[in-house]
Amino acid sequence: MEQETLQKETTALIEEGLEKAMGYNDYRSLMATLALEGKSTGKNQNEELANYTLLNERRMKRLDKTIKVDTDTETKIKAYNKKVTWLVLTESWCGDAAQTIPVMNKLAALNDNISLKLLLRDENLELMQRFLSNGAMAIPKLIAIDGDTAKVIGQWGARPSVAAKLVSEEKANFGRLRPEFKQILQQWYNKDKGQHTIKDLMSMLFLE
Repeated sequence: MEQETLQKETTALIEEGLEKAMGYNDYRSLMATLALEGKSTGKNQNEELANYTLLNERRMKRLDKTIKVDTDTETKIKAYNKKVTWLVLTESWCGDAAQTIPVMNKLAALNDNISLKLLLRDENLELMQRFLSNGAMAIPKLIAIDGDTAKVIGQWGARPSVAAKLVSEEKANFGRLRPEFKQILQQWYNKDKGQHTIKDLMSMLFLE
């Protein structure tokens, strides 16, 4: 009974989230405005978060133009015939979100059956608590929702599987993410060009 109640509460939180979620273009407009004003999403405003937001706005702008989807993947995505919503919890200052959300948009744009919606984590903490990654409120967190049944059919985040493995190894070896590792992770993202995110998302879509 407790599990059933929890499920109902989660469904209600998702419905509430979907009602106020943004489309990708609105999120990009928000990012651009915040970068221009020297601000970030969230109640906490400081120079560091504002700088991350500015950097992420530039990254997303570049990725919007440069992400490539190979022909086989494009064909497969276009043939996807189920309705699904990708509800993504994020914040403007999150570096992993800046690297992966443009990839989500690139795939969703190929098929009207896939709807991408974005929600700010810190304004939706109760929902975030239902979709933790290894016990942490890590973002971005993608919740895949069946368009017909409104049931959660998958989730992804906060990093591509290969990057997540690098982070796990770093924490196991050093107990934290060293400043120099953050540079290594950024270099990995630059080299990967969104391809492992595409691979992960395709696996999630076609596992059903």
